[in-house]
This record gives sequence, C-alpha cells and structure tokens, in this order.
Amino acid sequence: MKINNITKVLLSTAILCATFVSCSEDTMDRLNENTSNPKDVLAKYILTEVMTSTGFSSIGGDMNTYLSLYVEHETGVHNQFINAERRRNEPSNAATFNNVWGSIYTTLKDVKIAIDKCSTGGSEEGNPALGVAQFLAAYNLAVLTDMYGDVPWKEACDYKVNMAPPIDKQEVIYQDIMAYLDAAITSLQSSSSNGLGGQDFIYGGDNTKWLKATYALKARLTMHLLHRSSNVQADMQTVLDCVSKSFTSAGEQCSLSIYGGSQLNPMFATFWARFGISASKSMFDRIVEYGDPRIGRCFMEPGAQVIFASADDDRIDLPPTGNPIQQQLVYTNSIFVAAQTAPTHLISYHEILFLKAEALFHLNRKDEAKAALKEAVIAGFANLEMNVSDALSSDYWGGFDVETSAVTTEEAGAYFDSSIAPKFDASPLKEIMIQKYIAFWGANGESVETFNDIRRMKAMGNDFYGLKNSNPFPLRTPYGNSDVTANPNIEEAYGKGDYVYSENVWWAGGSR
Repeated sequence: MKINNITKVLLSTAILCATFVSCSEDTMDRLNENTSNPKDVLAKYILTEVMTSTGFSSIGGDMNTYLSLYVEHETGVHNQFINAERRRNEPSNAATFNNVWGSIYTTLKDVKIAIDKCSTGGSEEGNPALGVAQFLAAYNLAVLTDMYGDVPWKEACDYKVNMAPPIDKQEVIYQDIMAYLDAAITSLQSSSSNGLGGQDFIYGGDNTKWLKATYALKARLTMHLLHRSSNVQADMQTVLDCVSKSFTSAGEQCSLSIYGGSQLNPMFATFWARFGISASKSMFDRIVEYGDPRIGRCFMEPGAQVIFASADDDRIDLPPTGNPIQQQLVYTNSIFVAAQTAPTHLISYHEILFLKAEALFHLNRKDEAKAALKEAVIAGFANLEMNVSDALSSDYWGGFDVETSAVTTEEAGAYFDSSIAPKFDASPLKEIMIQKYIAFWGANGESVETFNDIRRMKAMGNDFYGLKNSNPFPLRTPYGNSDVTANPNIEEAYGKGDYVYSENVWWAGGSR
C-alpha cells in the first residue's frame, strides 16, 4: 500500500497523541513544577537554615533591638524605636514582633522535620545531626514561650492543616523543652561528629561542642524556672552540674559568627538601616558611678566617629531616658551599633560563669560565688573588647579616633577587687545580677536574656536594676499579627494588647 503525505501526517499525529497520552500522568502534572524548589531536603541543609534564622531572627534582630530599649542597654530615638522608648503603641502592637513570631514558627517547623528525618524510622535514621536538631528545637521553643508566654505548640508546628491551633500553657511547653534537651544530650553523646561539616555554621560538625552548649542551655533554662522551683537546692545543683560540663573558654561558646562582607551583625544592620537608637543615659550613669573602665571604650560621637576617652568629655550628648527628642545621628551612640561583624551569642561563656555564681549564692556558698563572679566579670570584659575590635574594623564607618587602650585581664581583675568585691560583700545577689546586666550590653543579642533576668528577679521580689524609664515596663512581647487576625484563640488572648503591661509569663509568677 502506498502512503501519501496526508496519511503520513495523520499517522505521525496519531503516534504523537498516543505518546502524549501515555506520558501525561508522568509529565503533564509536572509542567509547572519548579525544579529549583525541591520538596525534600537533607537534614544538614535544613539545619544550616535553622542555625542562621535562630541567630539572626529569633534573638539577634528585632527581638534584641526592642528589648535593648526595654532593659535600657540602648535608647530609642526615632520612628518606631522612639515609640517603644515612650511605650506608645509599639510594645503592645501585634505588628511589632510579627516577623519574629512567624520566623520562630517557621524555624520550629523546619527543625521538627529534621528531627523526624534523623529519628528512628526516618529517611535519615541514625544521622548524628539529630542532637543538634533537638538542641535547636529546645532553644527556639524557649525563646518563643519566654517572650510570648502561652502559645500554640502541640498542634502548631507539623505542617498539618490546622488554621487555628489551640494555645498551650507555658508550664507544659517547658516540659517539652527540657525533654528536647535531655534527648539532645543522649544523642550528642553517641558521636563526636555530626556529619554536617561546613553546613554547621556554629561548630563545624563537632558534636562534643554542641554537647557543651546543650548543658549550658539546660543551666540557663533551669535558672529561668527558679521562682517555680519546688526544690531550689536540687535545681541549683543541676545548674552547677550543667555548668561543669559546659564551656571552658570563650572559644567554645555557642555563637553564630558568619558576619562579614554583605552578611552583617543584625544589631549593626538594624542601626545602619534606620538610625533609630542612641546610647543609654542610665547605662552611662551606672558605669560612671562604678568607675568602670568600660567608660572609655563604649561611647562614640556618630558624626565625627570619636570614641570618648572619659565621662567628662563635653561632647557627650545623651538622650533622656523614656522621652528623648526625635532625631537621628545627633545623640551619642554606644560603640556596639558599629560592631559590624560581632557574633550573635546563642549562649556565651560569660553567661555560664554568671549562672555558676548565682547558683553558688543560692546554695549559700558565698566565697565560691565571689570567685565565680570575678571570672565572669573578666570574661565579660574580654567580650566587650571583642565588640570594640569589631567596631574599629568596620568598613561602613571608615575608622574611629580612639585614645584608650583595651582593658586587659589584669586591669579587669584589679577593677573587680577594688570596686565590685565590696559591693558583692554588701549585697551578693544584687551584684551578680548587675554585673551580668552590664556584661550583656553589646552587639551579641544578649539583651534578650537580660529581659528574662529582670523579669525573673522581679518575680522573686528583687528589683535590683533601678531602671530609669518612668513609662510602664513591658512584661512580655505581644502575639504576632498574622495569628491575631487568623486564629480566634490568639485573637481572644491578645484582646487589645494591653496585657503585655499587666500579665507576667508563668515562670515569672503569672498565669499565662
């Protein structure tokens, strides 16, 4: 049979159609699929993102900036930051911390996926990165409930269809946090390497260091619960046991140190983008009163880039705490807003030394507490100088005129003996907490933990800090707007947002 051209076309079309039909289920459904956006990712890549978001978003960004104003490490002088300083709208507004709220929930969802992958029955069962994932779950869950109080948790972080998850009590959430930490300790002890290598931005794949960080975090969170403790002696011994298994130097502390080039320390990035904060007069006055040698290292003139060598420099212009004039780059700044590459501390070496000093005090071991406090203060000075060094090397500021030298270990120790030790002898716990408060002043995200310390001390009747802002002190951060408008449970709990000034979180003596 002779096949003409029309027949050939018809046959070709039929074959093409048959092929098209046969492959439609395999191919057509994927025509609009973005192959650059995979649906399944290895745990090591998930954990890299989780580490970054934990340091940059959970604690280092908006959360730390606003809380630095509440605790008077810095002062808000422009736009939303002066509103926070004056307690107008921002502290109770559901939009203020909405980005952090959403970021932490995304981080928790991601880290739970990594945990599932690495656990028994998961696609990466036996992956030694499991302990890192469990640590990061505990860390972010603690930040979430410490800042917001009772929050959705049990039904909120599994990528399941529940548009209105119920709110869980902080007491219950803390039980899950401690379970994560205990599980992490077990997991991290099983292998010295987690297989993450360069994907581990904090410890480069070293599980022995993650184990130390986990003990450090357990010490911190056990101390958070002090006001609710049914056995203070046992809990303080737990803190000491955890500290003894934790960091032995600043080189082991848990810090995100990825900043450089276009990757900027979040406090620096926030300041540079908005120029909305200035130095704190109450902090200035505090360290002047002590004769603290940090006075010649920490305050700068933003226009001339001069670091003031003494408190007597007549160019120092500090904003009145609580009600400054709205203006940018006029008031004196702290050097920390220039610390372009300073790391974000998830938990630092100097923090565990302060925890050790506090636990020893509560156990009535005063002499040991004093020795631990001296170590903590010296470590805090070293951290300060790291911040100053990062600021001096900033290529955004273009150099500083600085007349003073770095405070040495010997000078810090001598300062402790002459100025801090007598105050410790008179009021040990107060001096531990005030020195911790000063040491947490910086570009490392530690204003978040200072906020926790102030609240838990007040819960125990110890209002040590003498904060100068006469406006109401926020007791928590408000729920995020994305859930206030979408989840009836959160909408009801939020109300008008004014609860942030009246209702403590559970571990600080509240009921929510």
